[in-house]
Amino acid sequence: MDLIQAIRTFARVADMGSFTAAAESANLSTAHVSRLVSDLERHLQARLLQRTTRRVRLTDAGAHYLERCRPILLELENAAAEARGAHLTPKGRLRVHSIIGFGTQLLAPLAARYRERCPDVQLDLSLSQRQPDLLEEGHDVVITLSRQLPDSELIAQRIGEMFCVVCASPDYLREHGVPDTPEDLVEHRCLHLVDPAFPEGWVFREDGVEHTIRPAVAFQVNVAEAIAQAATAGMGICLLPDFAAAGLLEQGRLVRLLPRHRLHEKGVYALYPSRRFLDAKVKTWVEFLRHEVPHAFAGLRATLEDPRYWATPSEAGTSDRAPPGPTVT
Repeated sequence: MDLIQAIRTFARVADMGSFTAAAESANLSTAHVSRLVSDLERHLQARLLQRTTRRVRLTDAGAHYLERCRPILLELENAAAEARGAHLTPKGRLRVHSIIGFGTQLLAPLAARYRERCPDVQLDLSLSQRQPDLLEEGHDVVITLSRQLPDSELIAQRIGEMFCVVCASPDYLREHGVPDTPEDLVEHRCLHLVDPAFPEGWVFREDGVEHTIRPAVAFQVNVAEAIAQAATAGMGICLLPDFAAAGLLEQGRLVRLLPRHRLHEKGVYALYPSRRFLDAKVKTWVEFLRHEVPHAFAGLRATLEDPRYWATPSEAGTSDRAPPGPTVT
């Protein structure tokens, strides 16, 4: 027996005072309505309705039962209406996961703008370096960086593309010189950002051609911000994701090396469980990211491609890059 349907049918019969009228209003047969009420009475071991040839009336047990059930039926209707509206109005708690650097540099600033558009959404952003299980851990959306479309049963929306650049501090370059080619890096102290997608080394890309350099590693860590701190302290040359490098270049704490090369290119994907009956808060968040993340990356690229923030061997002794970048001499 479908208990909820039986209770609803019982309430309808009680309100309309007739099995026939209740059946017509619910588009059911009178026999089916009568059977549902009888099944409910057997389930409760109590008579709920007194039937006569002319009318139906509630027993005392039926009246008390209906009084207790009405708030439950109302709550069920409210819950159903809320669920039906979930795909229309963004509201409620939105749980998002990202790696630390991308979340800190891009998502956190964008979250404020999303909240202006969708003030009824509570955005919970969790950051770590691991890839979580979206369903097991209860996330609504996971932002991931990958060389190719993630192999998953989840829906993956591409929201942008990122790459890494070679950087060092002006102090380090003044002492050790500026590398002219990727091969020159083997003569330098290099700081390694652990990246499971590129275990083979530093993969340079120029004019569509890739080649790999395996410089000696002086320091290794799995968080871009830690590598950036070591590099700005003059510890060595590092690879940094574009979203972590741009601000440090503008501040003059780092300069870009080998600017013809892009390394470790990846797609940025938003993963979520299903397109069917997609919750409005998930839909609006992903659509917002698809529009805003490319614009954010465009701003980063403008800095990365600005020669004022580059260092080349020919300029190492006579650089006249504009402030705030310090001169490399």
